[in-house]
Amino acid sequence: MQIFYCDHHHIDLPAAHRFPIEKYRLLRESLMALNILPPEELFEAPLVRRDDLVLAHSTEYVDAVLNGALDARAARRIGLPPGPQLIRRSLASVGGSLAASRAALRDGVSGNLAGGTHHAGRDFGEGFCLFNDLAVTAERLLHEGAVRRVAILDLDVHQGNGNADIFGDRDDVFVCSVHADKNFPFRKVASSLDIPLPDGTGDEEYLRAVQQALDATLSQSPEIVLYQAGVDPLKDDSLGRLDVSLEGLRRRDARVLEACAGRQLPIALSLGGGYTRPIGLTVQAHVQTYVEVRRVYGGHTR
Repeated sequence: MQIFYCDHHHIDLPAAHRFPIEKYRLLRESLMALNILPPEELFEAPLVRRDDLVLAHSTEYVDAVLNGALDARAARRIGLPPGPQLIRRSLASVGGSLAASRAALRDGVSGNLAGGTHHAGRDFGEGFCLFNDLAVTAERLLHEGAVRRVAILDLDVHQGNGNADIFGDRDDVFVCSVHADKNFPFRKVASSLDIPLPDGTGDEEYLRAVQQALDATLSQSPEIVLYQAGVDPLKDDSLGRLDVSLEGLRRRDARVLEACAGRQLPIALSLGGGYTRPIGLTVQAHVQTYVEVRRVYGGHTR
């Protein structure tokens, strides 16, 4: 199994900033310390190429970002300080998801210990998302003929408006989002299937929605699932609004992974959101996802 990381590309943020930049390093270190992922399965994420980015984003937006020419309003919408640190980390985050998708097509499963940047649209960044790794990955795989149909299963607590903006009603990309209805983004874009949930949704109602999303996703006969495995549905998440337990998230991940493994359907995971304070519970939830990956797929890949 190959898992990709990019936490060595750091962004200097104020101590009170809402984006938990430290969770990426803490997650990788925890997975290694617990021997869930041995060092030989961890790989530095490559930097994505401009040619890949413009498959999902407008040329004007990509070049404005890469040349440091975003206007102040566009930069504020992203919510992270513009500059070389953010650009390089974002290129690695997208590159990690693309590399994970290729590894999943070969081995059955792979993951990126970053990514899930589903708020970035065709010509904008938003909500801590500069480029959309899920969209770039889907477009590249389709463009080169590696697959004919892609599914994006987005279980982050926030709707993936960027995914919906980029793919619209495309027949070759099925975008499914299960999210808190009253949470960010407040102007949502219609996905292939949206399942909005009321504030305070608990484990059983949440898992019913996940099963509905999973059934719909599998019914589309995708050749790969890009799984945005955000853990911000946790009841203690500062940006969540749902009431899902750690055990509920474990059951969610188990359902998704077992369904894909049982069908020999490749799955590539991205990290998505998680904003508990302190960040330890978020890291624990992300670790739990990879405990389930190891349980379902073991030490062997197909």
